[in-house]
Amino acid sequence: MTPVVHAFRRGAWQPSLDTAALPGPAGTRLALVPEIVAADDRRWWDRTAPGLPPVPAGRRALLRRALELFEHGVLTVGGLGRQSGEDFRAALWETAGLPRSLVDRWCGMLKAAPAERPVPEADAAVALVALPGNTFTCLDAVLEQAERSAAVWIRPSRREPLSAARLTAALLEAGWPPERIVFCPTGRRELDGLVRLTDRQVVFGGSSLAASVRSSAGLSLRGPGRGCALVPEDMGTAEAVEWLLPLVAADSGRFCSNVRTVIRPGPAEPLATALAGALDAATGEPGGGDWPLTAFRDPGAAERAARSVTDLMGPADRLLTRRPPVVGTAGGDRYVTPHLVLIGEPDPDPRRHPLIGHEVPFPFAAVVSATGAAAEAIAGRSLFVYRPPARATA
Repeated sequence: MTPVVHAFRRGAWQPSLDTAALPGPAGTRLALVPEIVAADDRRWWDRTAPGLPPVPAGRRALLRRALELFEHGVLTVGGLGRQSGEDFRAALWETAGLPRSLVDRWCGMLKAAPAERPVPEADAAVALVALPGNTFTCLDAVLEQAERSAAVWIRPSRREPLSAARLTAALLEAGWPPERIVFCPTGRRELDGLVRLTDRQVVFGGSSLAASVRSSAGLSLRGPGRGCALVPEDMGTAEAVEWLLPLVAADSGRFCSNVRTVIRPGPAEPLATALAGALDAATGEPGGGDWPLTAFRDPGAAERAARSVTDLMGPADRLLTRRPPVVGTAGGDRYVTPHLVLIGEPDPDPRRHPLIGHEVPFPFAAVVSATGAAAEAIAGRSLFVYRPPARATA
């Protein structure tokens, strides 16, 4: 029988007649919640909320317990049954191509996140968090909203909903009131309806998704980071490569904070060539090593992702990484190798080049020669701007 990840509504896991297939060979499907059902759930909440018991005191402690369970616990996920931490890791590898080393790293990052912010003041809002598919560390937004809101609605990515379903199960196991959690998978066109139905929203996604979402007073859009690194003219090539490599290659290049643009005053080719060689060497084993890559599960997805870089290259641009753009394994896994492009003829306004700030789900950076106002113009469009740490002087 085909496994189907259920929605969680009105305090219970619920199946749906409308489902979508997840990537991977197992044929797992995801129950989808129609907008008319979500609207009825909001009306149910408005009728029911005044009579519900409050969230137990000490929400932060409940979140810590839930995160421990999320990482290693045996939990009941609707439609999938009892799921251990090992089962979770196997399912993420099968459907999303996430190697165990990345899952372990991201679990650690997720566990550490709540302690890095003050405890918020609770309010009566119904909050929506619409998640991306690139990394489940964005589940921290769910934790943040759960800690401050009367109820939190979680809209997972259809590319990777398993982590959000598991976090829902972990919150329930930790003692979170079930009526105050909604796990609400939908199609993309239903997102705008969820924004209308909720009081506060955190929506992750690219620029096209942001443009499709209706404006709301409580809406926070978390879109492309367009990470860039400013390399000083007096910084040696070897030192610069050592600094830049993890900024480009960490987390398989999937974070919005990964560096996508490297800005170098003067001749940029020596740095670009050296960084390309380091990227080729550092990710030699697709599923392992210090900087593991993620596998692409949908047929043709790896090739499409790689072409999203090469199709945007200008006639003077050069791809300096030497490995094949896509590599496969004997088991049929497909990986996109790191891409590094040297921008050949910078525009007076380099922001206009389509590879500047270009975001893809694998390690990629464009190296451009720019100074002064041109460099600052690129940095001005970036949410994450990296400058090397101050070096000690003799």
